[in-house]
Amino acid sequence: TDFILISGDLFNTSLPTIDRLKCVVKKLKEVRDEGIRIYVIAGSHDFSPSGKTMLDVLEHAGLFRNVVKGSVQDNRLRLVFTPDPTGAKITGMLGKRGMLERSYYESLDTESLEKEPGFKIFMFHSALAELKPAGYEQMEAAPLSLLPKGFSYYAGGHVHAVLRRNMKGHGEVCYPGPLFPNSFAELESLKQGGFYIVEVKDSALAISWEPIVLYNIVSIALDCSQKSPREVENDVRAAAATKVFYKTIVLLRLEGTLREGKPTDINVSLLFKEFYDKGAYFVMKNTRSMSSAILEEVHVRKSTAEEIEDALIDEHVGQIAVPGWDIGREKSFSHALLAALAEGKKEGERTVDFEERIRLELEQILGLKLD
Repeated sequence: TDFILISGDLFNTSLPTIDRLKCVVKKLKEVRDEGIRIYVIAGSHDFSPSGKTMLDVLEHAGLFRNVVKGSVQDNRLRLVFTPDPTGAKITGMLGKRGMLERSYYESLDTESLEKEPGFKIFMFHSALAELKPAGYEQMEAAPLSLLPKGFSYYAGGHVHAVLRRNMKGHGEVCYPGPLFPNSFAELESLKQGGFYIVEVKDSALAISWEPIVLYNIVSIALDCSQKSPREVENDVRAAAATKVFYKTIVLLRLEGTLREGKPTDINVSLLFKEFYDKGAYFVMKNTRSMSSAILEEVHVRKSTAEEIEDALIDEHVGQIAVPGWDIGREKSFSHALLAALAEGKKEGERTVDFEERIRLELEQILGLKLD
């Protein structure tokens, strides 16, 4: 291996906890000591509106290089390449929540990037409209045309799906998906995380996806329509009778309308105990599509916390006129403010230091001096 690309969200926050940071730093140092170089960009989770992110600390420690480098010339964003000893030239664009990095792409000087000769890699952390998989219809996305053309490889992040496509005028665009699925639905569909291994042979790319199998995944999905809670419990046991659960994550999905009783009458705790007694590592359940004949069905749109925030901002943006502000700036401001206020107190952080950190974040966002 010559080098590793991490296209955003190495961490889930710009300031991770000490325990997680310790594990990551240990592994990054092992990789560096083996002579393997690491190139990163900030993603929608580990980006900080104030610029205070652990990525900067780790870069200064020499553990990796952030390839989002450049300057503004004549109101155009001009990125520069980071050369690798192999001859590859790497650059990229950071990601922000709600596709707010789009304004950077719109001001990007793509001509200078496209004119650069050689083997070029572009790292990005954005969904592309042409490559959105099923289930991602609500995700903000940008057209492929915003990316500079003529690169040999486009290393994508942000989208939790395994995608690879050779796009005319651009080249190989790859999303490796998460290193580990982060939800019930992702565990169901992906089973495990993974990454791409890319080899260059005679100027051609040999690309393979390498799965990371930490635990076995067993899915049990049952239609509980016209059944009683006891019958559902027996059906779960019958479905599990022939399966092996040692070091396994069990996904239990129950759907349909019960003939009698309520979903809460199902003794899920007992079923979980039986799975754990058989060696299961972790058990998850999903009963969102389950209802009772005696209860009025309530429809809830499936959304992540980020999607709910995005929808609320979209619904209320523009209601208060701010001189000199357009819709894009107002949305960007709202997202940045929410992200700053959502920051929690870090392990070992004094209250006074926590309050000072949040105050400085807010001053940066608001452009005001807070007393």
